[in-house]
Amino acid sequence: MAHIGYQASHEQFAPSALIKYATMAEQAGFRAINSSDHFHPWSESQGQSGFSFAWLGAAMQATHIPYGMVCSPGQRYHPAIIAQAAATLAEMFPDRFWIALGSGEAINETITGQKWPAKPERNARLLECAQIIRRLFAGETVTHHGLVTVENAKLYTRPQKPPLILCAAVTKETAAWAATWADGIITVHKPHKQLKEVVDAFRNNGGEGKPMYLKVQLSYAHHYDDALQGAHEQWRANIFQGSVLGDMPTTAHFDAAAEFVKPEDLKDMVRISADADEHINWLQQDVSLGFEKIILHNVNRDQETFIRDFGKLVLPQLMHDTDEEDQQF
Repeated sequence: MAHIGYQASHEQFAPSALIKYATMAEQAGFRAINSSDHFHPWSESQGQSGFSFAWLGAAMQATHIPYGMVCSPGQRYHPAIIAQAAATLAEMFPDRFWIALGSGEAINETITGQKWPAKPERNARLLECAQIIRRLFAGETVTHHGLVTVENAKLYTRPQKPPLILCAAVTKETAAWAATWADGIITVHKPHKQLKEVVDAFRNNGGEGKPMYLKVQLSYAHHYDDALQGAHEQWRANIFQGSVLGDMPTTAHFDAAAEFVKPEDLKDMVRISADADEHINWLQQDVSLGFEKIILHNVNRDQETFIRDFGKLVLPQLMHDTDEEDQQF
């Protein structure tokens, strides 16, 4: 059975508002929350960028469902600090926290003034960091000299059970690589055939039986034009290929790149519809691929309508379908 979760988008909303939305989402029937982790928003129109680790402690205290986040160790965050933060959350909230690690985007990581590495080096750094974090979770005293440096680090506060370490994998190539070291993956939605290729690459290279999570970008409103315009206003800077998203250094660069993006250009990257049944059909296809958690990110500003309507119209139908499938076995 897939658990449907809510995306807490720190780029778009103040932390205080996201506490409110997370609470509403739990009450509406969402079964998990995933937090973004940005230093800068993608565009000026989004206009926020709260500190995710601080927010997670407050949000998890206010609710009862599991939480996760995607972050990037190695430049903005030292891996020992990520390990300490994740271990602290997992100790306070047992079995309610996972962490997904990615290679990062320049818009967030280059604030340190360090050189922004090419993607192969960022992946190598990511793997080093994941191994360091895992060793710290295990209680080891870690010294490491490589793409990152650690000297005599040890976590004195650790949970009884360490959180899952997922890899954020957008392409099938990254998914195949992640299968060799990560506890699972989180990926983003794309056309069904392409998404299946990501799933197959993960499973066929060592990921069989490991958890797979999916983040779905959508825009829902009572009228299609509102959903389309809301997506265009908030998310037009985010539709570019991963190599572009990863390497542009400032919000101004993203806004300049998005200047000529038309509303209809978003349709391949954002599921735009005012029809709850259409969203259900899309999500049923996702469920069929075996995702354990599907995180829904309504990219327009109207979160309350989305949470309320999906809680009434979409989530019950998906839970009913998965219950029926379970009864067949």
